Amino acid sequence: MVVGLGVGVARGRHDGVDTIWGLGFAVIAVVGLLVSGSGWLVTAMTVLWGVRLAVHIQLRNGRRPEDPRYVALMDRATGNPHWYAFRKVYLLQGVIMWFVSWPVQAAQYETSTGVLTWVGVAVWLVGLGFESVGDRQLSRFKADPANQGKIMDRGLWRYTRHPNYFGDACVWWGLYLVACQHWIGALTVLSPLVMTLFLTRGTGKALTERAMRDRPGFAEYVARTSGFFPLPPKREGTR
Repeated sequence: MVVGLGVGVARGRHDGVDTIWGLGFAVIAVVGLLVSGSGWLVTAMTVLWGVRLAVHIQLRNGRRPEDPRYVALMDRATGNPHWYAFRKVYLLQGVIMWFVSWPVQAAQYETSTGVLTWVGVAVWLVGLGFESVGDRQLSRFKADPANQGKIMDRGLWRYTRHPNYFGDACVWWGLYLVACQHWIGALTVLSPLVMTLFLTRGTGKALTERAMRDRPGFAEYVARTSGFFPLPPKREGTR
């Protein structure tokens, strides 16, 4: 996070912290592997998820101006603006990252595999698929000028308004199930719960929909499409 702050100061924008989010988990997983000497499976799962997310976000943000959230944050800064950004963004996200990664750290001391291990891998694969495909579909939709101002309601977005966030939640519940092979890992249940709350009620779904609520067609999209878990779209006239 300190390195990320330095890059943000040099660039004059702080949305790079979104890229660091995925890379940070990958770093934690690699360091945990070096310390524990075991846990190749859970390390590979975390690194693959984190690097893919980081690349996707960097490619997306690189074509845009500074994220309005960070512009507003810097406008509220008191004292040194970069120190303010470090406390309010980088340090806070670093602490959350450390807490959410507990299942990964616990699983790296597991030397045996069992049913929960492979159930966790299956849930993780579902999550990675939803997140990757959903991100790709949305990127292609936005790249078409004919879709300017329209609501994405195709592909996975037809069944859930947030396939990327749903996939993200599945990834962390999958990692938690891998950790549950041992009772110590089972004690880290607050980590995926906190991540899921962030995705559904914090900076994920809730914040995104607040920014989109005045867009034409969004109310109709909400009425027929599940908010998080993938479900068949509601037919017109049904509740």
